[in-house]
Amino acid sequence: MTTPTAQALAARTERLSKSYGDGPTRVTALDQVSLEIGSRSFTAIMGPSGSGKSTLMHCMAGLDRADDGQAWIGDAEITLLAERRLTQLRRDHVGFVFQAYNLLPALTAADNITLPLDIAGRSADPAWLSTVVETVGLAARLRHRPAELSGGQQQRVAIARALAGRPEIIFADEPTGNLDSRSGAGLLTFMRHSVEELGQTIVMVTHDPVAAAYADTVLFLADGRLVDRMADPTAERVLDRMKALGD
Repeated sequence: MTTPTAQALAARTERLSKSYGDGPTRVTALDQVSLEIGSRSFTAIMGPSGSGKSTLMHCMAGLDRADDGQAWIGDAEITLLAERRLTQLRRDHVGFVFQAYNLLPALTAADNITLPLDIAGRSADPAWLSTVVETVGLAARLRHRPAELSGGQQQRVAIARALAGRPEIIFADEPTGNLDSRSGAGLLTFMRHSVEELGQTIVMVTHDPVAAAYADTVLFLADGRLVDRMADPTAERVLDRMKALGD
């Protein structure tokens, strides 16, 4: 199910398929999924447990290899890239945010934010980094280590780290899963702001209709297939659609 769009594309897939196991234990995680993600957009991916949503995100982000089909990040077809080139593309053009914050406890918030750039031997753009830090509300916490930060603040550090290199696209897997409702709402508001004000592109896997309502578009998966999409979602509409899918 591909929806044509006039805007530039940050990512897309064409008939992407992925299975695990063999014989009677074979499980089809993705079944010929085709989709497009426009630049400067916020897309949520939802579906019942086992629908393939995390597998889809991992294959789109180059963290896992599909068995068949094609996937692009920008103009680069990642399904054709050798592992070393794929690693470089992820490092230079993709940001990641996971349910676990994945911060190094010995480093300050500032050092955690710039760590991927430091590893890559790249310098952060000072003006951009200042904008990111101000936007996430961490200016007064940059010298604090993770143990001195709340869960919401740690996830904001993770978001800032993903934004620091100005990636073409950010993939977020259940980013509010470990947060209370207030911290989660604050994080989602920032993610929405980063799209509208900082020009970022975000693809987020979530099981939460309230979180999905922050997105521009929600894509629904079931049994490894893309079965529906919803523009301008509300939590109530998303919940109704999820109930119809059997979650």
